[in-house]
Amino acid sequence: MSKDFGLPPLAADNKGLVEQRLMEAAGVGGVRETLTIEWRTQPLSIEVIDMPVDALYYNPGTHRIRAQRDHDAERDRVLDEDPWCPESQDYLHYLLQALPADPAKRDPDFDVLKESLHEFKQTDPGLITREGILVNGNTRRAAFKELGVANIRVGVLPESCTWGDINSVELSLQLRKDHRRDYSYINELLTFEEQKSLGRPVLEIAREFRKKPATVEGDLWVLTTLRDLIERSRDGQAQLRLMDFEQHQEKLRELQRRYVKESAVSKDDAELLKETRLTAIVLNFSKTDVRLIEPEFKSRYLDQRLPESLRTAPAAPSAVSIPGLNRTVKSAPPKVAAAKALTDSILKAKAVEGAGELVEAARMAEASRTFQAAREAVEDALEPAGKDARIRKRKQAAPDRIHDACQDIQQCITDLSLARASRSLDEEAFDESVVKLRQILTRLAHESSRSIKAPGDGVSWLLEAVRGEEM
Repeated sequence: MSKDFGLPPLAADNKGLVEQRLMEAAGVGGVRETLTIEWRTQPLSIEVIDMPVDALYYNPGTHRIRAQRDHDAERDRVLDEDPWCPESQDYLHYLLQALPADPAKRDPDFDVLKESLHEFKQTDPGLITREGILVNGNTRRAAFKELGVANIRVGVLPESCTWGDINSVELSLQLRKDHRRDYSYINELLTFEEQKSLGRPVLEIAREFRKKPATVEGDLWVLTTLRDLIERSRDGQAQLRLMDFEQHQEKLRELQRRYVKESAVSKDDAELLKETRLTAIVLNFSKTDVRLIEPEFKSRYLDQRLPESLRTAPAAPSAVSIPGLNRTVKSAPPKVAAAKALTDSILKAKAVEGAGELVEAARMAEASRTFQAAREAVEDALEPAGKDARIRKRKQAAPDRIHDACQDIQQCITDLSLARASRSLDEEAFDESVVKLRQILTRLAHESSRSIKAPGDGVSWLLEAVRGEEM
């Protein structure tokens, strides 16, 4: 169920003001502004009124800044204990302006929204409860406060509105393609997790947010992986946060797809690939660099370049007991365990680097050296891996082009059948194209005979066919 944050201090005053303005709007002639929302699975038109910007409250349960609340642990604690106090509302105001990936910085998109509101005014109404809690328009209210705008246009939800309704309506309005300022990647993952925890099937969640079910499943896998990484990064008071992975969206999604594909062949190779790519992601390598990492990357390219402090001696395979079942299972293979240990070292180093005043200077300096040494080793290993990848690509280029040509010829057969039925074939043009095909196949055969020393059935057929033509 959705968390109940209770009512704000000025709930009764706001409710009276809302009722008064709804009555005033009803007494004015002419066309009245309304807003259509999805209310308990049905469309509902609600009245729009003006409300004082300063009388409204930010929604403490908004999905927009859920991951970013960890930015300041003390202010987050206060927000949990009293979401309506001035300190908590000020913290929400701060986070709504902050860069999702780094809340210490201001989000340029917020300034774009602020400038748009200043130049073009408010085009779409926000949405509030009768107690003055913003369901939609939290960021716009933050911009209006900075601009010194006194009033904001808002639709008013029915009096029976609950916190479950607030949650559902916010999602139906905000997590669609037409919202003004996108939710961050991590907040979207948290929303999927929340909806699944409420018992909604993945197919329904995917339909609600206009995504493929496989995308939602993949994103939930990513979130589980990130939570595991955060736990593994814990080093005393230092620990990574979900928002630290905000800028790695495409890399994480590609990792999930590649992991699933590799798992179908080898679970151990899939785990090795996952750990090594996560190492590169934590070290902030680009998407194209991460793509170069295959299961053999660590043993083939990286191990010999790692400093001694980051090398892990292979452990002998052992068994792990399952509590309560009196059974044991094999532990991770040594290669996977070593890759995981390397990832853990870098996770802890990055957590300490970002801990600021929570750790002493000497410890932070050591973490920085570890992080930099790991990055340099991976960077050195990527160079030969990239060269080998280019060689493999060249090796596959010729077969891939033959495959593409076969697809085109197969389509040509279909087109011939259709042309025969409609008697629309240009026979002379077709004959000229076949002559050109014969010439190209002849050249292909000659080049194949020079390049392939032990021809298989396919190349042998090609050579024989061309030899018969030349006789």
